[in-house]
Amino acid sequence: MRRACWAAVMVFALLYVAAIALLLIGTFGWFGNEPDPLAGVFLMPLGWPWNRLVDFAPEPLWPWLAAAAPLVNLAILSLLCRLLFRSPNRIATGP
Repeated sequence: MRRACWAAVMVFALLYVAAIALLLIGTFGWFGNEPDPLAGVFLMPLGWPWNRLVDFAPEPLWPWLAAAAPLVNLAILSLLCRLLFRSPNRIATGP
């Protein structure tokens, strides 16, 4: 079960990296692609619900915060894996 939890974290991280790559490719027109205004659409479901809070920040920070919102979910997933599968015998003992 522990491996399944960490596999979910890794899959989420790979999806995030792929979404960032697609954002950069679509925004800057890399590899012969035309610039596309919807290049960051794959980041939106990965960062939900935190990307809904971006509007409260100053407008120049919006693209950066929207791109970083999935990192909050990634941190929550990894924290849950650590908390759910930590060893109950992890009490520090002397030498």
